[in-house]
Amino acid sequence: MKRDLNRADEQTVTGETTSRGARAKTSSFLDLLKTIFYAVLIAVVIRTFAFEPFNIPSGSMIPTLLVGDYLFVSKYAYGFSRYSLPFGLPLIPGRILASEPQRGDVVVFKLPSDNKTDYIKRIIGLPGDDIQVVNGIVNINGKPVERVPLGEYTLPDGQGAGRRFHLYRETLPNGVSHPIIELTDAGPFDNTGVYTVPPGHYFAMGDNRDSSRDSRFLGEVGYVPFENLVGRAEFIFFSIDGNPLRLWEWPQTVRFDRLFTGIR
Repeated sequence: MKRDLNRADEQTVTGETTSRGARAKTSSFLDLLKTIFYAVLIAVVIRTFAFEPFNIPSGSMIPTLLVGDYLFVSKYAYGFSRYSLPFGLPLIPGRILASEPQRGDVVVFKLPSDNKTDYIKRIIGLPGDDIQVVNGIVNINGKPVERVPLGEYTLPDGQGAGRRFHLYRETLPNGVSHPIIELTDAGPFDNTGVYTVPPGHYFAMGDNRDSSRDSRFLGEVGYVPFENLVGRAEFIFFSIDGNPLRLWEWPQTVRFDRLFTGIR
């Protein structure tokens, strides 16, 4: 009988230990889920209301931004609209805490024709402005902006050669100065009619003037509604001329001189 009692006691102790172990594992799993939930929540809040990362897939903003640049956009710069939220959820009417962009700002916006595609361009025209391009030179309200030649800009083509552009420094009426490149001043959109920017809209152009679909193309981009602005491009945090997944190539492909540089 004594032997049976001892065996029963052992079974009881073993059962209690197993139960405590199961509860500990459940508690650890729940703690892990909570940690993941809070981490995701913090990331969503930062991405929605503070900074959102973007990468540059095309050359429309060369030489300011290169293909392979990764940058942060400040979501709070112009206030918040539905396009500040994930998936463009229609939870914010119009724009709240609004602050208007300045001429020369590099901005990310939702393409007006589909309200989904992210575009990045430079604000050239403000509401009420008359914008016209004459022989490649931007005219704002009847006055040509200052454009100073800086020589040539060569864009490698990946085959050991390069495409040559004319490099200029353009200075807007508010004093903002930035580089642009042009292949020619006789392209199809180097001489345009007058664009009158509607109220509540902006006129945006790429710095690579002959290779940019921007507000000059009214049927494709056109005037950018204030509501469609996602944020202002602030700085480049990573830049690579190659496949970012090929880590062993980083010493040759990462553009170290562009890391953590401001965007102007």
